[in-house]
Amino acid sequence: MGCPGRVVRNRLDPIVNPGGVASHVHTISGGSGFGPSMTFQQARDSKCSSCQIKEDMSNYWTPQLMVQMKDGTFQPVPVQGDGDDSNGGMTVYYLQRGEKGEQLKAFPEGFRMLAGDPNRRNFTGDSDAKAINYNCLGGNKPETNELPNYNCPGGLRAQVFFPSCWDGKNLDSDNHRSHMSYPVGDHADSGACPSSHPVHLISIFFEILYDTPKFLDQWNGDQQPFVFSNGDKTGYGLHGDFVNGWDVDVLQKAVDTCTDNSGQVEKCGAVTMFTPDECKACKIPSVIDEPVDGILKALAGCNKISAGPEYAAPPKDCASTAAIGAAAQNFVDLTSTKKWAYTGCGTDKYDKRTFTGKSTTGDDMTVEKCVDFCSGAGFTYAGLEYGRECYCDNKLDKANAPKDGVMGSCTTKCSGNNKQFCGAAGALSIYHKCEGECKNIQIGGAAPAASSKAAAAPSASPKPQSSSNPVSVSKAAVVSKAAATPKPSTTKPTKAAASSMVTPAPTPTKAPDCPRNNCINQIFNPTASVSASSFCASYTKSANTAASAIPQYLHNCYGDANMVTSACKCLSHFPTGMPKIRRHAREI
Repeated sequence: MGCPGRVVRNRLDPIVNPGGVASHVHTISGGSGFGPSMTFQQARDSKCSSCQIKEDMSNYWTPQLMVQMKDGTFQPVPVQGDGDDSNGGMTVYYLQRGEKGEQLKAFPEGFRMLAGDPNRRNFTGDSDAKAINYNCLGGNKPETNELPNYNCPGGLRAQVFFPSCWDGKNLDSDNHRSHMSYPVGDHADSGACPSSHPVHLISIFFEILYDTPKFLDQWNGDQQPFVFSNGDKTGYGLHGDFVNGWDVDVLQKAVDTCTDNSGQVEKCGAVTMFTPDECKACKIPSVIDEPVDGILKALAGCNKISAGPEYAAPPKDCASTAAIGAAAQNFVDLTSTKKWAYTGCGTDKYDKRTFTGKSTTGDDMTVEKCVDFCSGAGFTYAGLEYGRECYCDNKLDKANAPKDGVMGSCTTKCSGNNKQFCGAAGALSIYHKCEGECKNIQIGGAAPAASSKAAAAPSASPKPQSSSNPVSVSKAAVVSKAAATPKPSTTKPTKAAASSMVTPAPTPTKAPDCPRNNCINQIFNPTASVSASSFCASYTKSANTAASAIPQYLHNCYGDANMVTSACKCLSHFPTGMPKIRRHAREI
């Protein structure tokens, strides 16, 4: 199963460091439900995944491989085919390595595990050590258990094989390993399970193909320049993490029926697939404010380079102030200065443009320049692409609008300001002129689309129109507001117009809509519910919806005012806990 993208790169590890900052940087693939702490339902409620299979909302992660440049700085090593390091995915294999006649089992709900040891710095010879290896593509060399000290013309492929034998009782363990075991014998990837761990599960195998030839000029003589984010120079400390987010029934059906020797996921009728572009668009904002991309002066988390052979000690007396806080923004807040707002990351095609009004390009492109250009020409939408292109229009079709719960792949820095994002290949950073409440939407949803009249206006002399056909707005929005009060209309609508108008809904008397997102899961967590109850009572009555008003223990809310308000309403309506969700037809 390919994972063409990553959902995020940061120092989170909900297995080893739940609710806190991890010791080193990870690159995480899989479902968008990933967060500082994780539950099975949180994973299942993901709106998208950076991996191909729609029924799998699991998360998979490894430490990031870094290169130490000759000047002493560090930067992430991208995967092959990701030259600008904007996606950074992996391949995850589900392998049927059972004994003859043995029926392999799917991972149960709530299951998680680790493979490898981040502090190992020598080859110990056991199955856990054998499960970590490297393939130097184009080097005509055998696989190694350590980082090879020679160039790999086709890239370096890091490989992690997970244990497949379960004790049948524990979904996790204190060290996140002992509830699992490798098969007996000399091989980590096959064999019979020991009696202590009798349940044979489907096997997981990671491959990450790094573009190491890109840094051939950074070798120090005959010494390779690569080091993992945990300070491991040897490669023995590579490790992998897995949190199950599968529809378990579907996974079991796939294990039982998808036996084609080709291994192609497309030939498995038990699952359905995301497109590669959908996978790359599945991202979440980091909730840790520290640099992990580009050129870095040091490894995050105060990790020092260690080459063993002794077991590596964790960092001590680290001066890092990194903490979990508000979600990082991938937009420019223009709600106060220009009364324009960020709509989200939409899609575009070179042969069928999303916006077909005026356009401009330039190596000095910024978000402000594009918005000013479109606003000055009388348009209500502005979209930025490829870092230097700006497009305008008065309409936004739903087909190209940001998708519900999806952050999108707008990861290219603006040519005129490398602290701003200006779309990407086939992706538009979209801003719209506010009418009424002015708010930015980072994850999912879109601003109101223009009316049919505005859509038909000629591009030479466009006239902005009010919205009459809004695209839905997601509740999972990163919001910043500016005071803007719309003037009430004094024109009485015609009968035909009135029939198409959206009238205000009456005050609801039924239970609020309570989607199982990360924030709501945390609000209802017993360890947080008492504090959340007290907080919600005052928060819902306060005008202060800034991220700073949201307490740190609600870190899964990402500093999102809309999300917190929705979660508080649910807690108020269901003070004793969320109602049970039906998972099977038999529960009807």
